[in-house]
Amino acid sequence: MTVSLPSPTSPSQTEQHTQSASSTSSVVTPKRATGGFALLDSLLRHGVEYIFGYPGGAILPIYDDLYKVAENGLLKHILVRHEQGAAHAADGYARATGKVGVCFGTSGPGATNLVTGIATAYMDSIPMVIVTGQVPRKMIGTDAFQETDIYGITIPIVKHSYVVREPADMARIVAEAFHIASTGRPGPVLIDVPKDVAFEEFDYVPVEAGTVKLPGYRPTVKGNPRQINAAIQLIQESRRPLLYVGGGAIASGAHAEIQELAELFNIPVTTTLMGIGAFDEHHPLSLGMLGMHGTAYANFAVTDCDLLICVGARFDDRVTSKLDEFASRAKVIHIDIDPAEVGKNRVPEVPIVGDVRRVLIDLLRRCKQAGAKTTPNQNIEWLNLVNRWREEYPLVVPQHLDSIAPQEVIVEVGRQAPHAFYTTDVGQHQMWAAQFLKNGPRRWISSAGLGTMGFGLPAAIGAKVAFPDDQVICISGDASFQMCLQELGTAAQYGINVKTIIINNGWQGMVRQWQQAFHGERYSSSNMEVGMPNIELLAQAYGIKGIIVTEREQLKDAIAQMLAYDSPVILDVHVTRDENCYPMIAPGKSNAQMIGLPKQPPKTNVEPIYCSHCGTKNLPDHNFCSECGTKL
Repeated sequence: MTVSLPSPTSPSQTEQHTQSASSTSSVVTPKRATGGFALLDSLLRHGVEYIFGYPGGAILPIYDDLYKVAENGLLKHILVRHEQGAAHAADGYARATGKVGVCFGTSGPGATNLVTGIATAYMDSIPMVIVTGQVPRKMIGTDAFQETDIYGITIPIVKHSYVVREPADMARIVAEAFHIASTGRPGPVLIDVPKDVAFEEFDYVPVEAGTVKLPGYRPTVKGNPRQINAAIQLIQESRRPLLYVGGGAIASGAHAEIQELAELFNIPVTTTLMGIGAFDEHHPLSLGMLGMHGTAYANFAVTDCDLLICVGARFDDRVTSKLDEFASRAKVIHIDIDPAEVGKNRVPEVPIVGDVRRVLIDLLRRCKQAGAKTTPNQNIEWLNLVNRWREEYPLVVPQHLDSIAPQEVIVEVGRQAPHAFYTTDVGQHQMWAAQFLKNGPRRWISSAGLGTMGFGLPAAIGAKVAFPDDQVICISGDASFQMCLQELGTAAQYGINVKTIIINNGWQGMVRQWQQAFHGERYSSSNMEVGMPNIELLAQAYGIKGIIVTEREQLKDAIAQMLAYDSPVILDVHVTRDENCYPMIAPGKSNAQMIGLPKQPPKTNVEPIYCSHCGTKNLPDHNFCSECGTKL
């Protein structure tokens, strides 16, 4: 995803900066300012309200200017307890808002502590600008104290990088960084600022947002009309179509267009982990998530479909499993803004490069102009089959007499807080949350591509900072929670009212499940019981509230108490120790070869008919739907 751009000192960019400066100098009088002030003023001009960061020696000049700028209240800094927390908080802010998240870290270990968060954002295509301090220019390359080549270290995990060699370049670089981070396929951009560049004064001329134009960087946003027409033709001919929707649909804000397309042609919809929220999961055409821990009916559907419409997804291995058997009977339409993803893992019959939302708007417009739609009963057998799978292989919430099933916790919190923002850490709890929560657009925030434990709490802090009046709930595990629990200090300092639910089974749950299934039940270094802190005492140490739940009778009231409390809360729920996350596709198997499926109910001779309009189940002798009146 790294774009090929001229180096920061290349003539083309210098000429461009000169043009930008000359175009604004007529209305903006140059004034003496430091490189640090130019950075902060440029961030303000790009709509930045919050910076998540941690100071240190090399970045202190910028923090000194931040102290002065912050007095006007326009730019707010959230002091995290670890730089990884800063990156994840900026990431959570970006996912919740769709804006560019911003984080600061100093040189050396401060910069390297950001790397995990940068990689997390890169893998999930999240727009971020990361500012790191660096040793003075003349000391670069001398192994100076707290010097690391963060530019070189992060090349594989950023969309682009800059080292600011001259303070006069600062405003242009910031404008370019925001443009690159937020356009095309989004991603993180690094700006490394040597200490003396931040100190140095110069004649500062601002560069406004949206004024930069980068030669060679022009993402394709409009789909090819011929390819769109070819896609419409395939959709009209299909008898078993399936929409496969990924994070690109969230990034482009295409949820309304996806629903319109699905309803126009009666197409079932399944999403990736990143695509959760792009389609209403209460809708009768929704099949939930597909892939390794997806619903059985979604995985059966992708196996048997004759047309797979991939919208903003990348045929990730956790979705496709055995790639050569993934949708092997289907023709493929692939819509994505990144041309590198189209055809990378699966060659489509109809590739369409462009912004997902713009492509779908054009596709729907052409459908309306041509009167394109499915013929009566064209997909009825397919919808009946999909709905039969839904009935025969439902997601199951087990009921244990002597313990709380983890799925019960997820279902109950989803019932009490249906419109909350949900962040997760990584593991079994993440998959259960993906299976049982019903999320709206941008209200599901989870590390998918990198699978970063410790992501949930700082990401929740970022989302809550963005939306202080909304409930923000982190679903975590007892192992993941301990990765970044120091960010409780951040929540306590600023009164950031996030709620954390720990699904506590005493294990690294997913590791234990794999050890049980594929490693002969040899549980090597996966038990977390010894050393797990007492959550009530830990919360008390941070000045926040902790609640422990060990009995089912406590659960409902404890969640209600947590949600009602006007302060950060940690709810530690002790659940069934050996519960596994099913269904599951074993390594090397196809999507149709899942383990842990519920037992099928007895077959009946009477097959119901499902309404193609509203999905209501009708008796086979009905001619019209009992719910909406549509002809069956």
